[in-house]
Amino acid sequence: MPHFDDFYAAKLRGSLGVTDAESVLDLRGANKATAEASLKDMIERSRFAKGKTVAVRLDAPPEGGGETLFQPTGRLLLDAKRRGLVERLQTLPAQDGLGFYVALSGRAEKAAP
Repeated sequence: MPHFDDFYAAKLRGSLGVTDAESVLDLRGANKATAEASLKDMIERSRFAKGKTVAVRLDAPPEGGGETLFQPTGRLLLDAKRRGLVERLQTLPAQDGLGFYVALSGRAEKAAP
């Protein structure tokens, strides 16, 4: 079995993170309504542009537990994936904190006549 550096081994395993994304949507400190509006705007805008990758960063759970934006954000992104607007959706690796790595599909190319 060949030996890979941790950086390349992580890429082969699929643990893409903040440094691999073309842009970052930082929702840390945002409330649920603002986060939802930002995500919907990002997804809607992506329909008219070329596909790109985005790291969506979220707040960690508060001390002693509590609600985070992880579940509502995940549901919204999963729905976009089902509709074909997101090609790839995965959680960020532990060292990047809480969030998602998202590959947006972008504008569909028109078939040649």
